Amino acid sequence: MTDTLVREVLGYPIMAVTPAEAVDLCEDAIRSQRPLQIGVLNAAKIVNAAKDPALRDALLSCDVIFADGQAVVWASRILGQPLPGRVAGIDLFEDLLALASRRRYSVYLLGATREVLDRVVDVVAEQYPDAVVAGHRDGYFSPAEAADVAHDIGASAPDMLFVAMTSPKKETFIAANQDAMHVPLTHGVGGSFDILAGKTERAPELWQRLGMEWAFRVVQEPRRMFMRYFRTNGAFIVMVFREYFRSRTQSRLN
Repeated sequence: MTDTLVREVLGYPIMAVTPAEAVDLCEDAIRSQRPLQIGVLNAAKIVNAAKDPALRDALLSCDVIFADGQAVVWASRILGQPLPGRVAGIDLFEDLLALASRRRYSVYLLGATREVLDRVVDVVAEQYPDAVVAGHRDGYFSPAEAADVAHDIGASAPDMLFVAMTSPKKETFIAANQDAMHVPLTHGVGGSFDILAGKTERAPELWQRLGMEWAFRVVQEPRRMFMRYFRTNGAFIVMVFREYFRSRTQSRLN
């Protein structure tokens, strides 16, 4: 990774790459067997990390960070650190499964409920038939069980580990157990298992391009999601413009 590929956005070093370039970085890690931990950022995660030092530290411990949300891409341009576009976590997940099928790489699937996980295993077998599922486990385990889960992953020796748990649990689990698992590529995919299993509907492509996936989720679950996104989106806008005016003031003083 070179400095020319990194943009500093709200205190996070984000890779300025296209989705195809992101996949190439991931394949390089697998081929070289140098562990690469992927972090993905959206507006909500940046807001939550500002109040949760453990989440922020876990994100900053990642080897590369991609802009998962369109709002982060817009913020990068406002702040003079332009990113070429987003690298959506769900798209990267599916691209990496396709890579695993092409190259016969092995994957470990960690997270979601047992029902959803079983469906994801079936979908991988159906859609990515040459990807090797080295192991899988649901995401409902206690902190006391985390070391055993990490040991099982390490013993399975997968090329890729996909962790479908909520933040900050997935980030802190990966950060705490990366050395024990020693997986070449680790990607925290959040709710992607639910989408792949068909439990959750993804926003139409137009909504995605407009950066309105959050609004689609509000339409699906208005009671649960409206206030959550109202708070985080509002807080993110304040953070961006506070940084914008801070940087402008600093540049005038210099």
